[in-house]
Amino acid sequence: MTHFTPVAAVFGGLLIGIAATLLMLTTGFIAGVSGFVSRLLPPIEDSDWFSRLTFIGGLMLAPWLVQAVTATRIEIEQNVSPIVLVIAGLLVGLGTVLGGGCTSGHGVCGLARLSWRSFVATGTFMVAAFITIFIMHHLLTGSTQ
Repeated sequence: MTHFTPVAAVFGGLLIGIAATLLMLTTGFIAGVSGFVSRLLPPIEDSDWFSRLTFIGGLMLAPWLVQAVTATRIEIEQNVSPIVLVIAGLLVGLGTVLGGGCTSGHGVCGLARLSWRSFVATGTFMVAAFITIFIMHHLLTGSTQ
């Protein structure tokens, strides 16, 4: 079960937009997480690997920072086996290669730049997500929530 929190969602969206804009203005990089990660994997041919590593590190440290500032324990509920997570991760990686980017690059930065390619990619991501959720929640588990 999920709990929609519109104020937190709007605030989070604003922070993502501001961060993506600042990253583009200061470095020229598009905040595409899959692109940042892929350029850190061997063979590393990126001369700006430190900036990319710092970006990914910031994403990984952010939950602990939020927890420290708000004194709210962040809990992640995992309802699937580790093998399903590995398979899902590999499929997401394959999709980002085939789609030429990920939801952050296309969905945040590409749509903001009115990129037609990003519009198509983001629509494809969303349709795939809807189908996956329907299959996982209704066909495989029988849940109606």
